[in-house]
Amino acid sequence: MTCLRIPIALFGAVLLSGCLARTALDVVTAPVKVAGKAVDMATTSKSESDEKRGRDLRKREERYGKLSRQFAKDDGKCREGDIEACERRDAARSEMQQLRSTIPAP
Repeated sequence: MTCLRIPIALFGAVLLSGCLARTALDVVTAPVKVAGKAVDMATTSKSESDEKRGRDLRKREERYGKLSRQFAKDDGKCREGDIEACERRDAARSEMQQLRSTIPAP
């Protein structure tokens, strides 16, 4: 019986030393992994910034289109004598001019 205990104990020690070495390696590399993830979360990749820029541009273009339609509608009413429509038309024109400078030419 004691003959079997020694090989089993040696085999167990070898297995545990591998486990301990892996745990020690994980403990040592954990701060580097955490710091790497923090950097990844804090920085924006080129593709992410391009996507964001594209979304912002589409939103401005959509807003410009909506203002353009509203401008045409209010312009017609203004020509019929609706003073409030004239004020809305002028406000839409002003906002369209501001947006136009932020939208690149096609």
